[in-house]
Amino acid sequence: MIRLCPSILNANFDELPNEIAKVARVSDLLHLDVMDNKFVPNFTFSFERAREIIESSQLPVDVHLMIANADKEALPYLETKAASITVHLEACEDPLSLLTEIRKRGKRAAIAIKPGTGIDEIRELLPALDMILVMTVEPGFGGQKFMSEMMPKVEAARKWLDEGGFGDTWLQVDGGISPNTIASAAEAGADTFVAGSAVYKAEDPAAMVTLLRQIATQ
Repeated sequence: MIRLCPSILNANFDELPNEIAKVARVSDLLHLDVMDNKFVPNFTFSFERAREIIESSQLPVDVHLMIANADKEALPYLETKAASITVHLEACEDPLSLLTEIRKRGKRAAIAIKPGTGIDEIRELLPALDMILVMTVEPGFGGQKFMSEMMPKVEAARKWLDEGGFGDTWLQVDGGISPNTIASAAEAGADTFVAGSAVYKAEDPAAMVTLLRQIATQ
């Protein structure tokens, strides 16, 4: 199954209800990038603002926490209505405990890795994961160029999931996803796609989400 998760990173923050409404009918989840200006050199939302977005969203929210000290700082998000919470391996001291706690709260637990982190570093966490996120740009800013050199990581993760019986675990890619790049990510084995600039810079965001889904499904 192919899932499309528009990221509001490139949306108009002052008009978020309308921006979300533009894609709600054709999307699977809303991707919420939370940056703290510590783990990445950018700031997007405070916890209070993120919670408001999560609570009011017409779509289930896929929260991507690009925050330092995730073992502690991620915990408030477990009290929200988020459908899925992704933490970065690089920001966790005890990822297994955090992922286990996320699941206990009834949410999908996901781990993300930056381009410089090897995919092998998450293999032992597979039984605790509901989603793997392979970053296809350096996290922190929207509109970056898709890093095709990350596809071997996606291929490796897909092989592990298929051979290990983890059929319910999603494989997500985030960064530079567009009509020109989504096919290669899908061919590598990704089934869940975050798209920000391509969607919100399009004249018709909903039509772009539909197009991306069609390409990924071919």
